[in-house]
Amino acid sequence: MIRNEIAKLLREITGKEARIEHPADAGHGDYSTNIAMEAKLDAKEIARKIEDNPMFEKVEVAGPGFINFFLTKEFLLDTITQILRQKEKYGGAEQGKTLVIDYSAPNIAKPFGIGHLRSTIIGQALYNIYEFLGWQCIGDNHLGDWGTQFGELIYQLKKDKLKDKAGKEKNKILEDLTIEELEKLYVKFHEEAEKTPKMGEEARSWFKKLEKGDKEAKEIWQACVDLSLKEFDRIYKLLAIKIDCALGESFYQGMLKKVIDEAIKKKIATKSQGALIIKYPQEKLPPAMILKSDGATTYLTRDLATIKYRLKKWKPDLILYEVGAEQYLHFKQLFWAVELLRWAKREKFFHVAHGLIRFKEGKLSTRKGRTIHLEEVLKEAIKRARKIIEQSETGRGLSKEEKEKVGEAVGIGAVKYNDLSQHYSGDIIFDWDKILNLKGNSGPYLQYTFARCQSVLRKAEYKVKDEKIKSIDLNKEEEDILRIIYEFPEVIEEAAKNFSPNLICNFIFGLAQRYNLFYTLHPIIKAETPELKVFRLALTAAIAQVLKNALSLLGISAPEKM
Repeated sequence: MIRNEIAKLLREITGKEARIEHPADAGHGDYSTNIAMEAKLDAKEIARKIEDNPMFEKVEVAGPGFINFFLTKEFLLDTITQILRQKEKYGGAEQGKTLVIDYSAPNIAKPFGIGHLRSTIIGQALYNIYEFLGWQCIGDNHLGDWGTQFGELIYQLKKDKLKDKAGKEKNKILEDLTIEELEKLYVKFHEEAEKTPKMGEEARSWFKKLEKGDKEAKEIWQACVDLSLKEFDRIYKLLAIKIDCALGESFYQGMLKKVIDEAIKKKIATKSQGALIIKYPQEKLPPAMILKSDGATTYLTRDLATIKYRLKKWKPDLILYEVGAEQYLHFKQLFWAVELLRWAKREKFFHVAHGLIRFKEGKLSTRKGRTIHLEEVLKEAIKRARKIIEQSETGRGLSKEEKEKVGEAVGIGAVKYNDLSQHYSGDIIFDWDKILNLKGNSGPYLQYTFARCQSVLRKAEYKVKDEKIKSIDLNKEEEDILRIIYEFPEVIEEAAKNFSPNLICNFIFGLAQRYNLFYTLHPIIKAETPELKVFRLALTAAIAQVLKNALSLLGISAPEKM
């Protein structure tokens, strides 16, 4: 990357690490640094030692010690050649590190709700970004498949569905269950338990049986797990999500005693009112419980066992948790507990704490007592996208099969982009008009720009040639594109460093805007000279490649026609 090259040059001259930025004003160059001011060195002397570098058209000093770098036109043109040579690898790197990322994590026996959308698609985007940068990535779906709620479900199933049933008849009932039925049974239990508190004791009793390996309890629980996994896989296929392994909380049950014993042995855990808690230095965090007074374990115990397993199995350099912001305190306690146990430093872990999804008034706004199922939202997005394509001028030229396929790609892409284009920490608003807008900062707009590039290249019967692009006179719109497109590798690294896919969205939206303005103002296939035509087609091909690479990182498909 160019930024790294400039940093290296400055390090060799000054012996210090320089902060290098892109100036807001293009008149101040492509890069700028205030290293001279920070290190109290002569800016003119530093600039003089760098100005002969072939990357730069000029290096100038501005203000009280700022050094501005202007890239040569030839260097910018070489970026186009580089993109066309590297194709789908452009922007990638080879880091050689290992990442474990915990994302999605839906709850067994419940349909995939809208609340799990953010963790799923942000987590997958981060996985894609790190993998593109050369990390070995392990995606771990930490399923919510354990806890008192399963005692509640077993109790209700026994009461409503399995009473006096045995053998083949019982097996048939379990096989024919639907995810919607399980959700209704769970809701029904809570409604009835309000009037009959004794049901809570019965449910806890069933969960204890499950913990102890009771045959009937485990049989019912396993049926719920198998049904749920089929349901999740169907939604993951629709979203083009591929997670490497799905290890639920139940997987770690046999490891909990060792974790508790180790915490006691290392004097990390202390007794308090019959429970076992971890206290933090100077009481900087509230105490965290790892064993309740009745002998039951907690989320923290299970998460500690999970971390110990992950550290031993994969030896990661970084572990990310893409989980909602409401778990902020839990993860602070968890990561510090890991450090107190001397397993790893807190810096090895990061909680990507996403905000909520909020709906505007309308058909899919939350109704009292009803969870919004993710599949409803996705189907609505696909339906609306297909309608837009049906009515568009370019869409009329597609076959029925193409319209359906493109409609799905655009609908799903629109939902994903609406989320990923905003910083993960904020709440996002679900506004259909904005999400499916073909002109604004939306997934369909970027997909349409890619399809436009492909249309131009098809009409021109353009074939990518692995050769250096000849220097030509550039108009303003062409130069504007060249002065942004080379930043793509930097943007990906920044997105990884800050766990922020929205930085990639910002970049490609700006790039698409510049290309569409260029496309409107200047002929490409009918350019004034053959040399200009070759350059403009190469530029179009490079932009298409960068858009495709970026959309792929976001988990969004790029239709060739739209």
